This record gives sequence, C-alpha cells and structure tokens, in this order.
Amino acid sequence: MPGSIRLCNGGARHLLISLGLCLGLALSMPVSAASYGLPGEFEAALEKAKVPRDAVAVVVQEVGKTYARASWQPDRPMNPASLMKLLTTDAALELLGPAWTWATPVWLQGTVQNPGPQGVLEGNLVIKGTGDPKLVLERVWLLLRRLQQLGVHEIRGDILLDRSAFNPGNQGPGDFDGDATRPYNVQADALLLNYRSLIVTFTPDIPRGVAIVSTEPPLAGLTADSAVPLASGRCEDWRASLKAELADPARLHFAGAYPVACGEQQWPMAYVDPKSYNQRLLAGLWREMGGVLTGSVKDGAAPQTAPNFTVTSSTLAEVIRDINKFSNNTMAQQLFLTLALNQRNFGTPEAAREVLAQWATARFGASTTRGLVIDNGSGLSREGRVSAALFARLLQSAWSGPAMPELASSLPVTGVDGTLRRLHSQVGRAHLKTGSLRDVVGMAGYVLSNSGRRYVLVAIVNHPNANAARPALEALLQWTASDARMATTRDAD
Repeated sequence: MPGSIRLCNGGARHLLISLGLCLGLALSMPVSAASYGLPGEFEAALEKAKVPRDAVAVVVQEVGKTYARASWQPDRPMNPASLMKLLTTDAALELLGPAWTWATPVWLQGTVQNPGPQGVLEGNLVIKGTGDPKLVLERVWLLLRRLQQLGVHEIRGDILLDRSAFNPGNQGPGDFDGDATRPYNVQADALLLNYRSLIVTFTPDIPRGVAIVSTEPPLAGLTADSAVPLASGRCEDWRASLKAELADPARLHFAGAYPVACGEQQWPMAYVDPKSYNQRLLAGLWREMGGVLTGSVKDGAAPQTAPNFTVTSSTLAEVIRDINKFSNNTMAQQLFLTLALNQRNFGTPEAAREVLAQWATARFGASTTRGLVIDNGSGLSREGRVSAALFARLLQSAWSGPAMPELASSLPVTGVDGTLRRLHSQVGRAHLKTGSLRDVVGMAGYVLSNSGRRYVLVAIVNHPNANAARPALEALLQWTASDARMATTRDAD
C-alpha cells in the first residue's frame, strides 16, 4: 500500500535542479488553513443528503487571489476519486510538455520476398510498446496498412510484441470492484491495443423480430450470437434483459431478449481474457485485411537496430483531453507509468509514485502535500488521498503557467461535454473535473462568475451518502457563480 510522501530527498533535489521547479513555489497561491464560510444553501443540501460537514472539504478562491470565499477543512487528506487525474495530467504537461508524443517502433525482422500484393516477409514482425494511451483500432489498422504498403502480404514467421517498457504489477482487472468486464478496469500495458475492449452493437430488425448483433474489432477465435429476439416493453435495463454470458473467451452468448424500444445501442466491454487480446486483435485484423500469418502472435524482444517505421501518437495535449473530459482511468494509468519511464527509465507504479510525489512537493511545498497518498494516478483507488488545498494550489498555479490553455480546455464543460454534459447548472460557464467512487464525489476546476471573475472551486465528499450530496455540489457551483453582490464590496486583495 502506498504511503504518505516525505520531505524532499536527494532525488527530489535532483528533480528540482533539472526541471527548474523552484519557480513554481512562487507562482502557487496559498490557501489559508482556516475553516470558515460554507454557504447556507450548500449546508442545507448536505443536511438533506444526511452528510455531515466533517465529511466535506471545500475551497472557493478567486483566480490570482490569496483569500478564499469559502474554505472548510482545506488541509484534510480526502479520497479524491478521479480528481487525482488533475495531479497526473498537470505534472505531465510540465514534465513532458503539451507536444509530447509516444512512438511505437516496428521492425521487419527478415527480408521481403516479391514485394507487392503477394509479398512474403521471411521472418518476424516486431512491435515495441512504449505506453501509447491511444493506440486504438484505427491506428492499429494503419500500422498494419503501412506493412502492406511495404509489400507484405504474408508474414512467414511470428508477430512479436515487446511489452517490457512497463511493469505495471500483478493487479487483476477485477480486483477493484469484482467486474473485470468494465472498461474502466482495464489495466495499463506498454502495448495497450484498443484499450483491450470490445464494442457489441444491437440493431433492431423489426420485420424479422430480432436485434442484429455485431462486434468490433474482429478478434481471432471469438464468435458471438448473430441475433437475439426482440422484446416489447420499455427500454430500461436492456443489458440485464439480454442475460449476457461473457465468461467464455471464445464466445459471446445472450440468453435473453432485446427491448425493441431501445433502438440501436452499443455495449462497450473489456475483453474477458486480457492476456490474449493483443494476439486475437492482430491476428483477426490482419486476416480481415487479407493478410496471411503462418506463425503466431506472442511476446518477444525488440532488436537494438533502428526500426523500419514508427507509429506516432496524438500529442499529450490531445491525450489529456480524453483523460479529463471522459475520466479515462486506463489512459491516466498509461500516462502515470509514462512519467516513470521518462524520468526513471523504468515504468513501474513505485517509480511513478516517486516522480509524481517529488514533483508535487517541489511545486507546491511540503506543507501543502502533507498527507498526499498516490496510488495509480487515475483515482480508481480506495487508498489515494489529496487535500482540497493542494488541488486549489494546483489550479491557481496552472492558471498562471504556460500550459494553462491545455489543462483548462481538457476539463469537462458544464452542460456541454464530457462527464458534465448532463449538468444543467451554469451551462458553459465552468470547466470542472469530476470524481466519483462508492462513498466519494467531488469536483474541481474553474468557474466564471456573474461578475466576470473566475474562481477556483474544489469540493470533495467522503461519506457513505456521498452520491446523495451531488445536489450540494451543484448548490456550491451556483453560489460560486452568483458573486455579483460580494464582488462590489471586495475588489482588492
């Protein structure tokens, strides 16, 4: 279990010298440790939700100012859930830069005979993963298409996958909540292809009385029911009504029926046998593209020579937009391990925790990071702890930093996109990262008020009734935005 971080040691001092992070201490706006000023409407909503004040941490502070409009238990370490992604993505923007990209090198380990439509690679194809968080189906297809453009139709050897850049540990995909088919439970991997996930689509064919079942991507050796019966009635828990049988890696079976009222729906799921996913995807996709593979897909070591070509990822700025807008846990963990690989030359959770903890201490000071506990960088953890004061310092510092546009634009916009698209309070006026686990809810980001001022807002609830406290968070958002009267009497700092 990860522990609380300590004061800077020699490694942190080295990080300070190499990255010049001392300047960040001067740029970070302090938050008073005093607790005061919770708005009445927020407290009333908490009482209605049966959530005590002691289960809440709050900071509301104008951007660029040192005083807080509201501050309650700002220094108390709280489980942040997915708010942890703010720490990971902000550190990555500073340590790697917004234009950072991942490179996936590819080798043709042999000679190509008769290059062209019938060309044969006499040897192995080697792909080395370096942690690309978004090596999705389209980009895997382009990788194989590039191989065809080099004149390869048949691989008369194996496809070797070098996944040695990361050692993510032995955690299983179902360890967190017991459901290994949830896409958010997919574990990090140096060569993470298409999030190791599957999308099953159900399309009603009313004249035939069935819903057509289609799966994407093509996985070698996996079969699925081609259709399921249609059922009448309302579209409610349609996934449960399908009575899916997902435990067999070779077959998807649906013993139930699909409500016709649901129209076309998609069911994203993590593949039940993640260890075989890369093999099934590459073999199935290569075959679908008309290619021939005489060997197998398996792990192997990449050569030390220069690759034949390289697949380059989207920029970090684009990647963190996906991470924060949609709270993508797997991508966040990929980025977390990338920080370790880049700063320590080995991608392990232990090294990543050290890098992130030392960066936070150097950036915000030992007093602000006291009690910080970092687990996997995504917030999908019961162990993680961050104070509201640390998030407020991070947001203040980021606002005055060079990567402010990239971080701010990566946050969900109220009523517009991401995890806040259904929130109808202050539509378009707040950029807020959300966090949610059992017993945890939170939000942190920037709010544009009625007076034209912009505020940092951080609110975290840790309580068995946390989910019922969502209206309280919405009330706090409304209060933060409605500052016109307060602003006319307090213009100076």
